[in-house]
Parts: sequence; C-alpha cells; structure tokens
Amino acid sequence: MDHSRVPVLDALEDFRGRGDVVYGPPGHKQGRGVDPRVLQILGEDLFRADVLMLNGLDDRRLSQKVLTRAEELMADAVRAEHAFFSTCGSSLSVRTAMLAVAGPGEKLLVSRNTHKSAVAGLIISGVEPVWVHPHFDRERHLAHPPEPEDVRRALQDHPDAKGMLLITPTDWGTCADTTGVAHVVHERDLPLIVDEAWGAHLPFHHGLPTWGMDADADLVVTSVHKMGGAIEQSSVFHLQGDRVSATVLKQREDVLGTTSSSSLVYASLDGWRRQMVEQGTALLESALQRARRIRSEIAALPGMRLLGAEVLGAGGAADLDPLRITVDVRSLGISGMQAAEWMRTACHVDVGASDTVRVNGQITHADDDETEYRFVDAFRRLIDAADSLEPRPDVALPEPEAFELEQAVPTRRAFFADAEQVPAQNAVGRVAAEMASPYPPGVPAIAPGEVINQDVVDYLRSGVQAGMLIPDAADPTMETIRVMTL
Repeated sequence: MDHSRVPVLDALEDFRGRGDVVYGPPGHKQGRGVDPRVLQILGEDLFRADVLMLNGLDDRRLSQKVLTRAEELMADAVRAEHAFFSTCGSSLSVRTAMLAVAGPGEKLLVSRNTHKSAVAGLIISGVEPVWVHPHFDRERHLAHPPEPEDVRRALQDHPDAKGMLLITPTDWGTCADTTGVAHVVHERDLPLIVDEAWGAHLPFHHGLPTWGMDADADLVVTSVHKMGGAIEQSSVFHLQGDRVSATVLKQREDVLGTTSSSSLVYASLDGWRRQMVEQGTALLESALQRARRIRSEIAALPGMRLLGAEVLGAGGAADLDPLRITVDVRSLGISGMQAAEWMRTACHVDVGASDTVRVNGQITHADDDETEYRFVDAFRRLIDAADSLEPRPDVALPEPEAFELEQAVPTRRAFFADAEQVPAQNAVGRVAAEMASPYPPGVPAIAPGEVINQDVVDYLRSGVQAGMLIPDAADPTMETIRVMTL
C-alpha cells in the first residue's frame, strides 16, 4: 500500500482548499466564533481542523471512504487484518473489545492487574470475570503479568469462559508472554484480547517487545497518544483471524462510541502511521539509544534502583520495554509520590506515574538532548533534596496475597445493588459496591463484588494519608467505603 498517503489529512486539506462553509456542527464554525482569548492560547489552526467526517471531510453518504482508507493503511502498517480508529481513548476501546467476545452472564478470563476501564466494562456488559492473578514481586511490591500456565489452570477450572483479556505492557514497562498465552487460549479456539495501551510503538522496531499481532493475539487495543505521536484519546482496535467478528466489533463500538468523532484524533492517527512507516525504525532506534544512556546514568546514582533485566524470568516478566524508565526511590527514605511532587515543583519535570515505591518516565521518539538532560538531572537533584522533604506516614503495604480478594458477587450486580456508605473499618468482610483504584496506574485494589479485607483497607487508608489519589471511590479519603447492604 502507498503509505505516503494520509486520507484524513488529505481530506482536511481539500476541505480548506474548497472553502466550504459548514452549517452544522461544530458551532464554532472552524474557529469563527471562538473567543479570541481562547484562540490566543489554543491557536486558530486547532479549530480550523475541527471538522466532522459526515458532511465535512466526507460527504453525506461517506462515499469517499476517507476513514476506511485511513484504517486500511493502519492495518497494513502494523500487520493486522483490520484496524478501527476510536476517538474515546482505550478506556472505551477495551470495553468494546470485551463486549465483542462475551455477553451478559458469560465468563471472561481477565488479568487482575487490569485497568479500571476493564472493570467498568464488566459493569456495563454483565460479563462475569474469572480473575487470573498476576505474579507479585514481594521485594519490589510489583505485579507482573500472569503466565501461560496460570491461564491454562483458569481455563481448566472454567471451561465455559469465552476468551481472555491480557494486559501488557504494564504501566511500569513489564510485559507478558503474549505468544504463550495466545497458544493456551487458542488450544480451545478462544480469542485473546490484549490491552496493549502502552504498546502502540511496538510494531515499528525489532528491538522492542513483541507486538500483539505478531504474538498471535486476536484483538489488540492500543493508545497511540501514550507512546506514539497522536493526540490524547486516540486509540485503535487491531484485529486478525475469525475468532472475533469484525462486524460484531464495529456494532459494539457503535453502541459505546461517540457519534461526533473528532477529526483531530483521526488526522493525528493518520499522520502518525505515515511517520512510523517511513521513519519509525530510525526514530525508535534513536529513542532506544537515548534510553540506554539515561538508564546507565540513573543506575549509577546513589539510592536509585532502576527496574531492569533482573525482573525477567519465571515468576517475573517475560520482557521489558526499555523506553519505560522505572526507578525505585525508597532508599532515599521517600515514596514515589513524594518524588514525583518534588520533581514537578522544583524541576518542572512531570513523571508519567508514581506510587508508594517508584516513579516512571517514558522516552519516545519525541525526546531530544534537552529532555534527556532534564530527566536525569531531576534525579540528581532529588538525591540532594530527599533529606529535606517533609516525612509522610508510611503506607501499610500488605503481603501480595491480600490483594487476591474473593469475588463473592458478579461485578455488575454488586455495582447496581442497594448499597450503603459505612466507616472503612466496618467494611471489612463486606462486599464492595464500588471500585477503589489508586491512580496512576488505575488498577483497582477493590472491585465491585469482592469481599473487602483488613489488609486492603489499611493499605488504602494509609495510602491516602501518604498522598495516594483514589478518584473513583465515592469517598476518596477512604474514611468510608461503599458496600452492598446486608
């Protein structure tokens, strides 16, 4: 295929060249009605590019197939049979993928280190999860993706499951053995969905972890805004084989997705695909070299413990994305949350994620010598400043088994059940009617239908005192928890 073509961007250029005036949405009419004070910050071109596909970039019947041609090019670029653009982020894409594989009351294997968006998918769909628990690294307090044998055991216990949802890479850069999991799932001719939100770059360089389509996954969801070059909320479904129907996937997306898709997202996806096909190998090689330098410099700093190849192997991760720089800062006597706040305030360096143990930053093809220096220098300065940071309460980190809560009630039923808000201590032994997800990375410590235990309550309450954000709980302070009424 001719990857120099960018159908959405070409259509936008044609639209401008024709001088069309639109008498439908958006109401700002390509920026004519936007407050000049807004234009001063966002720029006129942003609004000039905000054009609907229907009766805008394409005609009333979408006969020019602008979006279809862009999606075909994307599929070809990443070695998939089909690709579908989504403008609602991978949070919606993952939910759509789940609904394309299983329905109300049916079972789906789900890696328990899943993002809260997948739990929301369970709530919406009524699909019943069969949790496949990750492997916990006790020393690092880190969850690695489940292994093929974990999946095999789950399928033996639940032969009526309709497929599996696997999450890889994790927010910290660790990766699953996707090929091995796909083999186990395909033994029963079931589909494997991969939430590869952090892996949009993987198809474009051989030195990166294996891309889901190359690992025989049936349906892969990526967030191109995370590690790629498209704007926020840009997501793509990638599909191969016949275990998941392309027609069903499109219908499920139509139910959940917006009817006012953003041309800004479509155009940036289109342009990123062209860039990666034409220049991706060279751009990512440069990023990998930069990441190696950064890793070497940070590893040499006192008190910095870099996540690296030592986590690979049985019971750990199958691979590691070297562009994800994860640093354990506990030796400095501070938490990752404290480190992130100090680096932002003192160095104007905003890391990607942080928790009680570590911080994480991503290196992409967009980085340069200046951003490389700023990132490493922030860690150097953090070492000098750590002793001056105000102490915070310790977080009660439980044993890994404490997070393997019993699923007593189906997720959807528990979420919509009659519920009450009770003091946190009184929630122990009760069935949760809400999610409680430390964010980032947004993996629920408690999901609806799970029986709450003392260790998780202590972890969340102490975490909030230490600066943890739990935005999805009804009471983010965790003084009270929403549970099913008795």
